[in-house]
Amino acid sequence: MPSMKAALTSVLLGVSGLSLGCASSGVSIRPDGSPGPQPCPEKALEAMRILRLRPGDSSSVEIDANQNGYSSITVNDGPVESILQGHLGYLDPTTRLYGQIWTGGPNVVIRYYEARPPDGDPIPICAVARLGRGGLLKKPGSPPGSAVLEFSGAGVYIVDAFR
Repeated sequence: MPSMKAALTSVLLGVSGLSLGCASSGVSIRPDGSPGPQPCPEKALEAMRILRLRPGDSSSVEIDANQNGYSSITVNDGPVESILQGHLGYLDPTTRLYGQIWTGGPNVVIRYYEARPPDGDPIPICAVARLGRGGLLKKPGSPPGSAVLEFSGAGVYIVDAFR
């Protein structure tokens, strides 16, 4: 099995020239306020193949790097920086995951588009945050544009498309 450094170097060479702008732009919104389907960009699929990350691979994540370890957190619509808590393929704990949060639907939706290893360059990925019972449930009474979550952590799962 190749070393982590060799795998990450291969990914970075394979996706060189990639613009890692906000991959969440242009996402359609469903009538209930949740994001619609979205394909995983080909560069992310390529990077995940090189890293041997397959749909269903999972680990744990602290949802908001700024609210790490709190028992209950408030998240807002918009960008999010999360912290990987365990290994995810070749990605080490403390890797930062960057994505987007939507709070408009019945559950909070978090999609990740980029991973940044502790001493590495950005890597395109496609992943989602979930809890064991499915979605990230909002506590009742959450104000519009934000949501109160019972836990600061969740599972993070690799996907090949956002549904």
